[in-house]
Amino acid sequence: MIRYFQEDIRFELKQKRLNNSWLKMVAGSEVRRLGEINIIFCSDRYILDVNMRYLQHDYFTDIITFDYCEKDVLSGDLFISIDSVRENAAYYGVDFADELDRVMVHGLLHLIGYDDHTKEQTATMRSKENYYLQMKAALR
Repeated sequence: MIRYFQEDIRFELKQKRLNNSWLKMVAGSEVRRLGEINIIFCSDRYILDVNMRYLQHDYFTDIITFDYCEKDVLSGDLFISIDSVRENAAYYGVDFADELDRVMVHGLLHLIGYDDHTKEQTATMRSKENYYLQMKAALR
C-alpha cells in the first residue's frame, strides 16, 4: 500500500492510482512486492532537518529513503523535497512531473537494493530510472 503525506508544505500528487500502479509494476519487474510505502512531500528545510537529525548529513537533497524492507517485500518512507524537485526540473530543463517521477522511482530503487555511491552504481541507477520512466509514459 502506498500512502501520501505532506509535511510543512501544501502539495497534492495528481493521478495517485496511476502512480500506485506504476510503482507496483516497478516492484514486480524487480521480483519484489509492495508493502507499506509512505511518500512524504516536504520542503528543503524539512528534509535538511531529517538529513541532519537521522543521518548526520548537513546538506540538502531531493530524497531521503528509510528502508524497512523484509525479504522481497518493499516497505519504507520516502521523504521528497518538492523545493529540490522544482529546482532540479528547472536546472535540467524537464517537466516538474517527470522529475518528481524520477525521484519517486529513485527512492523505490533504493528500497530494492540499488545504490548510487560509485560511478557504476549511478549509471545502473540512471538506466533503471530511465527504463521505468518509459514504462510509466506507456501507461498514460
